[in-house]
Amino acid sequence: MLHSVRLPLAIAAICGVALVQAQSYRGGRTWWSPGQGGFLGWDETYDNVDGQAGIWNKTGAVRTDGHPFFEPLGSNGRACVSCHQPANAMGVAAAAVRERWNDTAGKDPIFAAIDGSNCPDLPQYEARSHSLLLEKGLFRIGLAWPPAGVTPDFRLEVVRDPTTCNTNKVYGIDGEQHTVSVYRRPRIAANLEYLVAGEHGVALMADGREPSLRSQATTAIRIHEQAAKAPAPAVLDLIVSFESQVYAAQVSDVRGGMLTEKDGPALLGPERLANGKAGTLTAAFSFDTWRTPAATLPALQRDFRGSVARGSELFRQHFSKAYSCASCHAGGGERWMKIGTTETAEAEASPDLPLFRIRCDGGSTIYTQDPGRALITGRCADVGAIVVQQLRGLASRAPYFVNGGARSLRDVVDFYDRQYGIHYTEQQKQDLVNFLRVL
Repeated sequence: MLHSVRLPLAIAAICGVALVQAQSYRGGRTWWSPGQGGFLGWDETYDNVDGQAGIWNKTGAVRTDGHPFFEPLGSNGRACVSCHQPANAMGVAAAAVRERWNDTAGKDPIFAAIDGSNCPDLPQYEARSHSLLLEKGLFRIGLAWPPAGVTPDFRLEVVRDPTTCNTNKVYGIDGEQHTVSVYRRPRIAANLEYLVAGEHGVALMADGREPSLRSQATTAIRIHEQAAKAPAPAVLDLIVSFESQVYAAQVSDVRGGMLTEKDGPALLGPERLANGKAGTLTAAFSFDTWRTPAATLPALQRDFRGSVARGSELFRQHFSKAYSCASCHAGGGERWMKIGTTETAEAEASPDLPLFRIRCDGGSTIYTQDPGRALITGRCADVGAIVVQQLRGLASRAPYFVNGGARSLRDVVDFYDRQYGIHYTEQQKQDLVNFLRVL
């Protein structure tokens, strides 16, 4: 296998290294198609807008021929890798999806009607039928309503239905299938030992509906790949084994240089994640070596690294009596939380998404784009609650939030500043953005 480290021009200039001609056993392709074969190397790098992201396979290079994570198992040609691309930190970026639409004239399996379009019965050859996936990286999640065996303590009403799916005669809430359609970003299939866990163990998906990687893989194959039957135990073993050993994180930045230097911050890079050296984002990780960078470094690199060090402190600093950024984005904490990205004014700001009115038995009324955990429990108290996402490889997988409502990391910081009345200065906002960029 041919493999070489490749640095973007800006990093090469900062670090004073010569450019190496990129070589690839996959012919330089960054989009991994189901069934294309080859190896996913133990140490892979992929360019993104801020530098490069890295993929680290802890158990070594993975032969993808015949591997169920990389092979289509259902009827629509998709594989797990369709929505968990190595180049996007084992997730998916809206920009990559748009490029894929242009390259394949909309024929790639990722655009499968079942959830890659705004509603399955729309004209599939039209880009506007896939607008939420193309513009925000959102897939349609159709959930039975009401949930099996649950008597909800609220009524769910459709106020706005721009995708036409929630009032559809087949797919709608009152249609033949009795489903509610919400639109969500896929989560990355990497760094899974650092997932947010709660009293009952790991909670997967935005609404916590999957209790294990095995159940999540089974559901994905049956629904997203449209398989006729559940996968065999041996197939699930291979998928879970792969997902449990792959790690993703940013490895270089066009301003900060290489993030995985020997004496650099232990928090950074997929190898340190894989070896347990990075710890969680609540740990007392140190950016001391970046707080006062060596005077021999270029000014741009010194300034950026100093900004990241300040941002790391802000990330751990409490902005209220109970919360800091770090306290919500680490393993072992609360499984699902309400942060307000889908409610009230935020919901009104996204007319391309459905709007629901929740009338609780207790008399309160809530407007939301996505009821979140409440679609599983049927409890009004859970409306808008979602499982907190991990913050790795962010530069490779914009936009952000479960509904793609933040197009940039600055938008993410601005939202929290506004939502919680923190009143960051412009410099503090930039420091936080720079910290998030290097994760």
